[in-house]
Amino acid sequence: MSAQAIEISEHRNVAALTPITPMAMLAQAIERGMSPETIDKLMALGERWDNTQARKAFDMAIAAAKAEIPVVMKNATGHNNKKYADFAAIARAVDPVISKHGLSYRFRTVQTDKISVTCVLSHEAGHYEENTLAALADTSGNKNAIQSIGSTLTYLQRYSLVQALGIAASEDDDGRAANSSGALTDEQVDTLRSLIVEVAADIPKFCKFMKVERIEDIPQRDFDKARLALEAKKAKS
Repeated sequence: MSAQAIEISEHRNVAALTPITPMAMLAQAIERGMSPETIDKLMALGERWDNTQARKAFDMAIAAAKAEIPVVMKNATGHNNKKYADFAAIARAVDPVISKHGLSYRFRTVQTDKISVTCVLSHEAGHYEENTLAALADTSGNKNAIQSIGSTLTYLQRYSLVQALGIAASEDDDGRAANSSGALTDEQVDTLRSLIVEVAADIPKFCKFMKVERIEDIPQRDFDKARLALEAKKAKS
């Protein structure tokens, strides 16, 4: 066999092992003058292929980012001297890591009878996922109208991003101390607030039902009562 024949044979073997992408198939179809119907089908196939590849890239980026995102430290103090991680602390921990892996996020807000915040988590390859949380304006604690809206927006942004990325704040001694003194832990407050958002409960009415001014004021002994009341509402919805 001549050297040219061997070269041609090797080229054919390599081509046979190389997968043909939908775009390559489309190019061949156009080159061969195939029917518009065939070209349309190949274009639809190419779109599905691109979407699948973008989704795979998104999933890989999320997995890689979550492995690198550090523990978010609780840096702010709320009611009853309870510590929590504010949005700035979450952003400082998250932003450099996810941008490294081609990810970014933004928020979309709609206000009707409730406030809805959608966290849009996107990847540079084109795939994105949306996570929406909604709640009534938090009028507890003698807030004015603007403060009530701002408090709910901040809360929904913080938790929609946390939920989208599956991250959590670190434990702290203050939370355990609060537990021993009869107040709710940060995790218990988060549990109740998540349920409130999920069932779109009226926060002032719920606080009145629990005979407190704020969610954070619910005593440790009444946590189960509060949780079961919200879960009962969830079961009815």
